[in-house]
Amino acid sequence: MDLWFRHSSESTIETTDARLNIARRFNLIRWFRRTGWRHVVGIVACLFAGFPILYIFSASLNQQGTLISANTLFSHITTGNYEQLFHMPQQPYGDWYINTIFVGLTTAVSSVFLGALAAYAFSRMRFVGRRVGLLSLIIVQMFPQILSIVAIYLLLSSLGDIIPVIGINSQIALVFVYLGGALGTNTYLMYGFFNTVPREIDEAAKIDGAGHARIFFTIILPLVAPILAVIGLLSFIGTVSEYAVASTVLVSPEKQTLAVGLYAFVSEKFSQNWGLFSAGAVLAAIPVVLVFLFLQRYIVSGLTAGSVK
Repeated sequence: MDLWFRHSSESTIETTDARLNIARRFNLIRWFRRTGWRHVVGIVACLFAGFPILYIFSASLNQQGTLISANTLFSHITTGNYEQLFHMPQQPYGDWYINTIFVGLTTAVSSVFLGALAAYAFSRMRFVGRRVGLLSLIIVQMFPQILSIVAIYLLLSSLGDIIPVIGINSQIALVFVYLGGALGTNTYLMYGFFNTVPREIDEAAKIDGAGHARIFFTIILPLVAPILAVIGLLSFIGTVSEYAVASTVLVSPEKQTLAVGLYAFVSEKFSQNWGLFSAGAVLAAIPVVLVFLFLQRYIVSGLTAGSVK
């Protein structure tokens, strides 16, 4: 009797364990179908995006200066490339770094301010040519900026003879060019976000005696802070990584930006130094990362609300 009872108990336990295994397997399959595949896609995307960063960081620690020698990740680890960057008189990396931050921050702040002014006018005011102006901003952005490089060069050359500060080889002139190229897109993105702010707020402020300037600076701007952060971040990133216009406007090595200066390390066929280029690129990414981290809480809400309204 005891033997039969023990055998029955063991059979019951085995049956229960089998059912639990089937249930767990079923739950795992159901979880994978619902949300698990998203984790797999996310991991693959992170690996796909992170490998170039890991590779360029490994190349920056390899002082041999060739991509062939950098195929093995972290096979040679040294800080020689980073030290050499700041000890080359003919290629002043420190000046390039300062110039890039100056041009990037100036362009970002100015484009945000001017774009916000224009977006507020298009969103809150009614005037002749409003629709034509909005349509013109969109049409102008259809043409890539590279088509205007010749016109930009000729225009700045002529202006430089009259006003040298906005001529060729001037960082202020480069900022003006960037502002003109980005004003259309920035204005249209902000215009969509400004329209999400209820007009009743403006009317209540006007009843209390507030004018357009006070409404704009004290009421509207705090409410549209997410899109301002997004526009500032995109302007800064675009300015830091831009090469074509910057190489045309800035001629002297001490006035060039990082995108233009770093190209000198790999431009010559027989004197390419990818180690120095990689080290310079890693350091050049630091300001962008810092700005992104500083503005990250505004980015998601700014992109989603400003792009679909």
